[in-house]
Amino acid sequence: MNGEKSLRRRLLLAGTAGLVAAGALQGTARAGTADVVEPDIDSTRTWGARPPQGGISVLRYRPSSIIVHHTASANSSDFSRAQAHSHARWVQNLHMDKNGWVDTGYHFLVSRGGWITEGRHDSLRTLYGGSEFVLGAHTAGRNDQAIGIASEGSYHAGALPPQAQWDVLVVLCAFVCERYGIPASRIHGHKDYSATLCPGVYHDMLPQLRGEVAARLG
Repeated sequence: MNGEKSLRRRLLLAGTAGLVAAGALQGTARAGTADVVEPDIDSTRTWGARPPQGGISVLRYRPSSIIVHHTASANSSDFSRAQAHSHARWVQNLHMDKNGWVDTGYHFLVSRGGWITEGRHDSLRTLYGGSEFVLGAHTAGRNDQAIGIASEGSYHAGALPPQAQWDVLVVLCAFVCERYGIPASRIHGHKDYSATLCPGVYHDMLPQLRGEVAARLG
């Protein structure tokens, strides 16, 4: 299974839509959406998350949008899976110890090296189910409506995301949209709803993100 997931991730980063359509990733393509594949997502258990400080609320309906963030962390040149796990722990500690939240506020995080980690506990299980999601803590007034996805790093003052991060963000957004029936047009940025600079340059890139996700959704 681990080898299959590693192969899947390498093919995603290589942009092999043709291979997906040809069945090279048998079992990961969804019917009618040949370019929507199930990405490799490391669960809270895999990266060693702390237990939540309270109950995680599961909302018994589907989210209607995705909200993109950045974590305002250092723009690390370490693109390893270990760094993705370390970053996930850093975010959780910040949200629990400084913000006083029960757990990580985001549902998912995408590292600069293109690794995806589950943020808030139970986000992955509910995503796979496709009919419910957990209440996040990422955007005031929208936490009961949107999936929050945060990219590792700070993207102000001309900083650009690494290609691996961008490619995997597209794949993750497409998968979330497919599982929950969210149109690509409902992908937004944090600053659409709050007086914040988040998600930096990612906000300027939202039209491109929506376009690439829509192309995968067909």
